[in-house]
Amino acid sequence: MIELQGATKRYGDTVAVDDLSFTVKPGVVTGFLGPNGAGKTTTMRLILGLASPTAGTALIDGQPFRRAADPLREVGALLDASALQGRRSIRNHLLWLAQSGGLPKARVTEMLELVGLGAVAGRPCHGLSLGMRQRLGIAAALLGDPKTLLFDEPVNGLDPEGVAWIRTLMKSLAAEGRTVFLSSHLMSEMQNTADALVVIGRGKLIANCATNEFIDAHSEHTVQVRTPQVDVLTAAVTRAGGRVTEAADGMLTVHGIDAQRIGDLAYENGARLYALIPSRGTLEDAFMETTASETEFQSGVPEQHASDERMNTSAGRGA
Repeated sequence: MIELQGATKRYGDTVAVDDLSFTVKPGVVTGFLGPNGAGKTTTMRLILGLASPTAGTALIDGQPFRRAADPLREVGALLDASALQGRRSIRNHLLWLAQSGGLPKARVTEMLELVGLGAVAGRPCHGLSLGMRQRLGIAAALLGDPKTLLFDEPVNGLDPEGVAWIRTLMKSLAAEGRTVFLSSHLMSEMQNTADALVVIGRGKLIANCATNEFIDAHSEHTVQVRTPQVDVLTAAVTRAGGRVTEAADGMLTVHGIDAQRIGDLAYENGARLYALIPSRGTLEDAFMETTASETEFQSGVPEQHASDERMNTSAGRGA
């Protein structure tokens, strides 16, 4: 289990992590989210003892990681996939790690096969693609069969097969009772992978809850409706306090009223329904809603382009 209590990290006048408290429990995949510059990597470095907190504590199983008696067997981490000795082969990179931690050589072969690098184990580390470096970093993190795992952006550079593999791997590791702490900017993938979330912005905690709970609390649920009596249903929904937008293909998006109520309104007002499809909010929607004011770098969008994007988004939601 990972526990932070009032963890703070200052670099001069800059506060990278600000009075951060949360718990990452075993048995679930916990996603770690925040905009660029939110303090995610610094937080992971505090947990791993690579940086010392200015105040507060960051503990793994009740103690600082620096006190771990058998580090490779207790914690595995991937923070920087490029941290490799370029001339060393893939296999030898894992071998020296195994030897430094008193691990059997057989474990190296097992991990190479697990991450799909067995056939290229003799290749030098320099020149490896980002996806291959990610796989090697994951192999290194798992080498000691640790019960606590931290991964910082492990899906970067992976192809679709690799992304799906990571998703399955993370879930299987958590199912074995391990603590799995995973950061990523890929919201759709995090929604499919993480059971729980820790969300931060500007070093402060925004949320620490189940993924579904976060989505439900911070995104809008809508209902897609198709009817030949558009005007009749739109008027009924509006009277009931809802709001309707219409896409170019005639599909309606109803905001503020659930599917059952829409069905009742259609029946009561003689509107025939051809489609009634509840649409749940996404993790991306919820993340953007909660972190909009916490983003350090915000891109500007020309007004005409922004208008076009809103129209395209509206049309896309009706498809």
